[in-house]
Amino acid sequence: MSGDYSWLSHFDLGLNWAVIIKWLPKLAQGATLTLELVAIAVIAGLLLAIPLGIARSSRHWYVRTLPYCYIFFFRGTPLLVQLFLVYYGLAQFDAVRNSFMWPYLRDPFWCATATMTLHTAAYIAEILRGAIQAIPPGEIEAARALGMSKPKTLFYIILPRASRIGLPAYSNEVIL
Repeated sequence: MSGDYSWLSHFDLGLNWAVIIKWLPKLAQGATLTLELVAIAVIAGLLLAIPLGIARSSRHWYVRTLPYCYIFFFRGTPLLVQLFLVYYGLAQFDAVRNSFMWPYLRDPFWCATATMTLHTAAYIAEILRGAIQAIPPGEIEAARALGMSKPKTLFYIILPRASRIGLPAYSNEVIL
């Protein structure tokens, strides 16, 4: 049995290399488009998620409420449904069709970009909230004992520490 591979002839995988080579440029174009969408959605989603995650980790209920509703909606509905709502649903409103955003919202690329950005921002905001809450209280108390203001504590202590804590979950979200 060491050199007999005749049984492989029974498994025809049906690979037609001519078809693959013919469509290879289109496949490369699709891969490039996918990478563009991912890059824009991840960067814009991160920028949107930072204030959402900070507000979500607030101890005041009235600050947490709006980010909670946003995150609850975008994490609770499938991305495909969100894409349909943005691409097909927004066109139903005259206010949207008559606005300055209509040239962008009628283009599938920008609808997908906006939807994926909003979807990604919700997940990243929740990751950031969890990372902020995972910071040991002693570190924040030490910053306050040194006389740092709340914004300085947030910028120099909380956000850098939370970014290190949330990095593994953030990388998983980017891969998703």
